Amino acid sequence: MRADAQRSRDAILRAARAGFAAHGPDASLEEIARRAGVGSATLHRHFPSRKALLQAVFHDRAETLCAQAGEPSGVPPRDALTTWLRALARYVASTRGLAAALVPEVRATTDNGCHRMIVEAAEDLLRPLRDTGAVRPGATGRDLIAIVTAIADGAADETEADRLVTLALTGVFTSPAP
Repeated sequence: MRADAQRSRDAILRAARAGFAAHGPDASLEEIARRAGVGSATLHRHFPSRKALLQAVFHDRAETLCAQAGEPSGVPPRDALTTWLRALARYVASTRGLAAALVPEVRATTDNGCHRMIVEAAEDLLRPLRDTGAVRPGATGRDLIAIVTAIADGAADETEADRLVTLALTGVFTSPAP
């Protein structure tokens, strides 16, 4: 991609993140293009549909969340999982509706890139806990993501989502926190 095209794409994604955060998945594409400093045609060349733009914004954030899952070297596995799930909850709460706008696609296929990345990150964090019996038998990454998403979608704000996820996780672990 040419440098100017990459700058336009990056500007569109920044404007889309802000627009979707403020107005949900139905944010005006015209307003996003205006805030990015590009025309509507440029926006549509990069992202032919609202769904494509939503996926790009979600994918970008999913990559960031997954990178955070791989960072906690030296952190106890329980703390690493809890910290990551709370970050996921804050993100879902702060972008209310973005993930929900993509839910039909996520449910239609388990090969959705973003969803698959997040599930794999959760599984990677859950594995050492499962191996030592520190989580309830049968708990999966998909289960934890479903719990966190449901809580965050129903929370009034990021702070409440964070608190409720922490509370819910006490039911996932087999023993109290040290």
